[in-house]
Amino acid sequence: MEVRGTTILCVRRNGRTVMGGDGQVTIGSSAIKHTARKIRRLYKGKVLAGFAGSAADGLALLERFERKLEELRGNLIKSAVDLAKDWRMDKYLRRLEALLIVADKESMLLISGNGDVIEPDEPVLGIGSGGDYARAAALALIRNTDLDAETIVRKSLEIAGEICIYTNRELTVEVLDE
Repeated sequence: MEVRGTTILCVRRNGRTVMGGDGQVTIGSSAIKHTARKIRRLYKGKVLAGFAGSAADGLALLERFERKLEELRGNLIKSAVDLAKDWRMDKYLRRLEALLIVADKESMLLISGNGDVIEPDEPVLGIGSGGDYARAAALALIRNTDLDAETIVRKSLEIAGEICIYTNRELTVEVLDE
């Protein structure tokens, strides 16, 4: 049975990095949980990380990423590249089905099991079933309003929740200031 759920969005604006996610977990055609937390603060609260995909896989990857951050004293980019290499090459890790967004006050990255570590051109990343909807809404708000990053994340996730049946409006939002 396919487990679906999650929209994770990260936005940086005016020195603030904000990551938000919805709380819905769906199995088949049923929403079975509404308040799941898919965003974590890592490395002394200086890094935000969110996952989309299988909860067990996402949590396993977050734990491994956190170990990399500790080993590399908070170097986000090097930790992300090392995780992506391990994920791509390790027989066990290769089977994990999730995507990660990680961010600190300087960088925002998408990490995939294909070995991708992507820093976006614009200060917005979205993943998960409603990630494209949330990202599109956030880009429109960034380009056409003066709203702060937290408001953009909240409004964009609400819009995604109106469109994507695998996304709800039970939000978790974390903020990193400069």
